[in-house]
Amino acid sequence: MTEPIISFKHADILNGESVVVYDLNMDINPGDFVYIVGKVGTGKTSIIRTMTAENPLKKGEGVVCGYHLEKLRKRDIPYLRRKLGVVFQDFQLLMDRTVFSNLEFVLQATGWKKLLDREKRIDEVLEAVGMQNKAHKMPWQLSGGEQQRIAIARALLNSPEVILADEPTGNLDAETADGIMELLCGINAEKKTAVVIVTHNRRIFEKYRGRVMVCRDESCYEEKEKEAVGLDLTI
Repeated sequence: MTEPIISFKHADILNGESVVVYDLNMDINPGDFVYIVGKVGTGKTSIIRTMTAENPLKKGEGVVCGYHLEKLRKRDIPYLRRKLGVVFQDFQLLMDRTVFSNLEFVLQATGWKKLLDREKRIDEVLEAVGMQNKAHKMPWQLSGGEQQRIAIARALLNSPEVILADEPTGNLDAETADGIMELLCGINAEKKTAVVIVTHNRRIFEKYRGRVMVCRDESCYEEKEKEAVGLDLTI
C-alpha cells in the first residue's frame, strides 16, 4: 500500500486562534487530484496554510511529505516547504525582476549553487508550462494567465511531491482559467505529481474531475461525485 503524501487524523484547523474546521480526516495519495471546495470563510485556505506549516496544528495529527506537523520543529519548516509547490491566486511574483530572476531567486534560496544547473532547471520548467520564450520578460509585461504559468513554473522548480494551488484561477477569465487547469491536469497526469486545488468555482471542478473535499459548517469531508456536482458555493 502506498503511504499518503498528506494525511490528517482528527485534526482541528485554525485561523488565528479560532478553529474553522473541526476533526479533519483526509488522506491524499501520490498522483491524486483533489479539490477543497466551499464558500468563502469555510476554512479552505486555512487547511492549505496548515499543510505548509504557516498555521500550527495543535490538536490531532497531520503528516505532510513525511513531516509530522504537530511536532514540527521550526528549523525543519523550510525543508518541508521544499517538497511542496505552492501556487497563489495573486501570483506573488517579484515585479522588479525578470521571469528568469524570479525563478533563479528561488533556486538560490534552496541551495542550487551552480549557475549552469540553475539555467538548465529554469529552461526545463519554463518549457513545461509553455513559457520558454518569456524568461527575459518582466512580470508586468505578461498577461494574468502568463503570470500564473510562471507561478506554476516556480512551483515546479524543486520537483515537488505535491502542488498546492489556492484559487489559482480566481483572477482569470474562463478561457484563461481553462488553460491553467489543463496545465495542472497535464502535470498531474504526466509527472504523477499530486495536485490539491482550493476553489469555490463549481465550473472548475465539474469540468476537470477529481476528488472533492467540501468545507461546510466547520467540517470538511469528501463528497461523492454526483453530490458534488450540485453543490451550492454561492458566496
